[in-house]
Formats: sequence, C-alpha cells, structure tokens
Amino acid sequence: MTALICGSFAFDTIMVFPDKFGRHILPDRLHILNVSFMVPSMRREFGGCAGNIAYNLNALGGRALPMGTVGEDFLPYAQWMDRHGIARTHVAEVPGTYTAQAFITTDLDDNQITAFHPGAMAESHRNRVADAAGVTLGIVSPDGRQGMIDHARQFAEAGIPFIFDPGQGLPMFDGPELLSFIDQADYVCVNDYEAGLLVARTGLDVAALADRVRAFIVTKGAEGSEIRAGGRIHHIPAVCAERVCDPTGCGDAYRAGLLFGLGQGFDWETTGRVASLLGALKIEHAGTQNHAVDPETFRARFADVFGYRLNGG
Repeated sequence: MTALICGSFAFDTIMVFPDKFGRHILPDRLHILNVSFMVPSMRREFGGCAGNIAYNLNALGGRALPMGTVGEDFLPYAQWMDRHGIARTHVAEVPGTYTAQAFITTDLDDNQITAFHPGAMAESHRNRVADAAGVTLGIVSPDGRQGMIDHARQFAEAGIPFIFDPGQGLPMFDGPELLSFIDQADYVCVNDYEAGLLVARTGLDVAALADRVRAFIVTKGAEGSEIRAGGRIHHIPAVCAERVCDPTGCGDAYRAGLLFGLGQGFDWETTGRVASLLGALKIEHAGTQNHAVDPETFRARFADVFGYRLNGG
C-alpha cells in the first residue's frame, strides 16, 4: 500500500511565555497594541500536515509518499526525513521562498499567539498527483488553496480513493467548494469544531454529509471519535495516554492511523482504534515527530488496550 499524502511541510517555532498575556495587554489600548514578551523557552520542530502524517504512517510500517512544496531553507528537514526513511521524491523546492513557518507563543493559561508564514506552501499546485506512480490511496490535507483544489480533482480523475482532511484550511473555502471536495472524496475526516463549520457553510447536517461519502470521521479529543460508514455510527474510544504532554500533531497521527487501517483492509472499528492509539502515543511526547513507534510494540499495546490482536501487515 502506497499512500500519497498531499499537504504542507513547515517549521514550527514554539516559545513559552512564563506568565499570562492578560497581565501585559491593556484592553483599552488594543487599538495601539505594542507589546513584547520575553520567552526564555524555545524549540524548533519539524511539522506540517504532510510531514507529520508521513512520519506516523512510515513508523507503523506503511509506505508514505508525501507531496508538498518547500523553500530554500528546507535542508535540516530533508536530512531529518532521510534519517527516518521518509521519501522526498515529490517534495519540490520553490526557489526564492521559505518553507512554511509557524511562530507560536504560549502563556501559562495555554493561550496562544501564532504568526504563520505560508511561504512555498502557496505553490503546492505545482505538484501533480499523476507524477506519483503506484499510488493506491491518498489524502488531501491542509495546503495551499489551489493545490488542495487541484489535488482533490486529480485524485478523483485518477480513480484513487482519498481522504479529504480540510483542517485549518477549511476557512479558505465556501459551501459549494466544500461540497465539491466532499463529492470527489471517498472519506472525510474533521474534528468536531470543523464538522460544525462544514455544517454551517454547506447547509447540510452531519448525517447528510456522511451520505455523500464512504465514511465521515469526526474526532472529539478526549471523547474519542465517531465514524459514520455504511449506515452505521462507530463510536471509537479515546486511548488513555500514559501522560499528556503536547496535543499538537495528534490529529495528523490519527489520520496516519486511518490510512494504515484502510491500506491493511481493517474494518472501521479496528481502523478507528489504530488511529486512536497512534494519537495517544503522540500526545505523550512534545513536538509532532519526536515519538518513536515500533510496529511490534504498537501491536502489543493495541492488544493490551483493546483486548485483541491486529491481523495482517
């Protein structure tokens, strides 16, 4: 099984402000806001949806083929991918640009101030699904607007089943555009907030949206997830993590689990449980690609948590 993962690559610079923003921002002076926060704690992580999903899928033993556009500063990320055996065949450098970057400052109340520079991500439409050979499954995750539109159409034209995962890119599209994505896709995966936004923009409720695809998946954090498929609703329990360290990237890990389960031919109950467990493993570590996943250890933990063993693979 080879999964083509269309989406972003990004550097995430994460800073911690050891205080509360509210103590330093005067509500009656917001119109002339000029503040500076001292952030003694900072780390730089490799991120982006395509990079995160590919990292997790490869770690499970799947074959990920990420596709995205990056800038001239991508070398450290490229070296990281090479060390972890993640293919760079369809990672295209756009001259004169930076790789997409997020600068995130978090305070002691877990409030965040984020500045995001899309950089080379805006040129994602330069890549084409047809350029990747041997693909049996795909995903369209947050990326440049035109790239998401083009890649969804190209998957559909090629007859390759794919997941539509709009994520943080969802606000870029209106109702008719979102319905076009859904009607081309085989599967849709969103969190509960995004599901509400889909309903608001399309005018259709979740049940009606689910009728248009083979499966409609909604993740609900600690409440688990819900998979509507074949006229049934599968309630997938959340896995209790050994420690809750950092939720960033858990959604991408979950989606990698979906791709793995689909590629292995698992039923929806098992596929959802694989995705749930992978998300729990991610939340136990800081950053989006710092958790180690060994296929045999993963299968053993799956059996311990759910009471049965994974077959195949």
